[in-house]
Amino acid sequence: MIQNQYNRVFDILSYQLDRFPQKKAVNTFFDNKWKATSINKMIQQNDTVSCWFISQGFKKGDMLAIIPRIGNPDWLTIDFACQQLGVIVVPLHPTSATEELKLILTETNPVMVVTADSQLSDYVTSVIDSGNLIINVLNLDFDSKNSFESAYNHQSSQKEKEALTKAKASVNPDDILTIMYTSGTSGTPKGVVLTHRNMVSNILFTLAAFPLESSRKVMSYLPFSHIFERSACYAYLACGASIYFVRNRNSFIADFQSAGPYFCTSVPRVLEKMYAHLMEAALAQNWLKRKITIWAIKTAQDYNKQDKKSLFAFFKLLIARLLVLNKWKNQLGGELRCMVVGAASLRPEIARMFSAARIRIREGYGMTESSPLISLNRFSPGLNRFGTVGIPVPAMKLKIDSADVGGEGEIWIKGPNVTPGYFKRPELNKSVFTSDGWFKTGDVGKFVEGMFLQITDRKKDIFKTSSGKYVAPQPLENKLKSSPFVLQCLILGFNRPFVAALVVPNFTLLKEWCHAQNIHWTSPQYMVHNIKVYEKYKVEIDQINQSLPNYKHIRDFVLCYKEWTPQNKMLTPTQKPIRKALFIKFEKEINKLYEL
Repeated sequence: MIQNQYNRVFDILSYQLDRFPQKKAVNTFFDNKWKATSINKMIQQNDTVSCWFISQGFKKGDMLAIIPRIGNPDWLTIDFACQQLGVIVVPLHPTSATEELKLILTETNPVMVVTADSQLSDYVTSVIDSGNLIINVLNLDFDSKNSFESAYNHQSSQKEKEALTKAKASVNPDDILTIMYTSGTSGTPKGVVLTHRNMVSNILFTLAAFPLESSRKVMSYLPFSHIFERSACYAYLACGASIYFVRNRNSFIADFQSAGPYFCTSVPRVLEKMYAHLMEAALAQNWLKRKITIWAIKTAQDYNKQDKKSLFAFFKLLIARLLVLNKWKNQLGGELRCMVVGAASLRPEIARMFSAARIRIREGYGMTESSPLISLNRFSPGLNRFGTVGIPVPAMKLKIDSADVGGEGEIWIKGPNVTPGYFKRPELNKSVFTSDGWFKTGDVGKFVEGMFLQITDRKKDIFKTSSGKYVAPQPLENKLKSSPFVLQCLILGFNRPFVAALVVPNFTLLKEWCHAQNIHWTSPQYMVHNIKVYEKYKVEIDQINQSLPNYKHIRDFVLCYKEWTPQNKMLTPTQKPIRKALFIKFEKEINKLYEL
């Protein structure tokens, strides 16, 4: 029934207005209180900004880039105002490196870039100038020059209103809605083309799987440049939920407490930080409280681990909730009941711990190329398995290609939410699509219990950290090896909270440095544990980090005392590191890096 109500993403606004007009459609914290904007007011603002775009000469097919830091109603307004005109929105990450940003702006040639603040505007302007591009840059810092504020204050003429009506009518479901850039499996930014039809199908999947109702409060805190959060906000509006936007990272807990949301989406890194905070708090307590807290955490992590539930386990969980878990839940407003986690793999014990605190965690799997949902654990009884990414969404075809004896193989997908292709990448499109329309995800997985999808590996070495950021190891390894003190290295971080490295020192040079520093030299086996040697390598790596975006910073490392060679099975005959062999060899040291 819903499917016949809207075929273009911006139609969800009028759909909400007709079905369940929300007086608090979007909410921001201002002057020590939540300020609400109704769906009526939101539609009026969108039309005003659309008319301002018309006055600036925008037309169907033009592109506008946005660079947000965090979600807020302004990004929704700009997004919908563009959609109504057939203007294609190109979201970019604020952490984009100069060359990456220049490549994207050159490739898309947007008419305008709107940034979150004047600092980002200055950065983008410098990139534009260095590339000899002609692009207007505005920002949402209304107290600065080149502010976007004039768009909100625009007095729309009758001619502009008529042009807007015609523009809306001209937008078709198969028109391009957005181009989302991702580094994907190549390490080079590539634009994923998504149409209105792609996104509307994803909205329908989301509404069928998420516990969303028009009376619910939902919290948004992930960056709007992420397809996961952007599509979730569309679904919130489609069902008439009331969206509350977190102000910034520092206000996270305060905003949850004052808003009291029922539902939110998240990435594993946020949950890992909450878990780390809980552990840190436990260690700071006296002996008895520390013992109780750690016992409660362990009890929570065993939640639903066994199919059989005993009376003893029930009472243990009840006590854990009374002593620890309820207090933790209250820090998130006390009303949070459901959370969908995506973008990277979530450790099962963390999912169990949240669920034990009566915050039901459901992990999903998706990618920008699928708008983004591919599979999701459901909230219905029996349709969730911790450690998996759930069941394929409706209308999505999924198969495991060339499965081995264990059922593992590359995941291929086909469905109405799958991209028609990459922007200006015909050769890449040929390589990722089969002749009969299957899209090769590059992820390796298998089905558990015949229906739950489990991701087991990446087909290539490119990996995601648990915050959902793609990292290409090779460029980082090359940067690390630019230090004369580094002989060999391997970048780590797949489904981990941060990037780290295995490093084989240049022992010849290191020995000379130690003598110059009056550091007693013994042998490599012992020198890799010397605190002054460790500090030396930290300085080397910190210097390299200065040229990298924050999510690519190498946060920690292991110094290895033996060189990797084909003879000791750590290198291929062509001198490439054998990642699996190195992971096995240094498993203990790697796990220690990521211990809390």
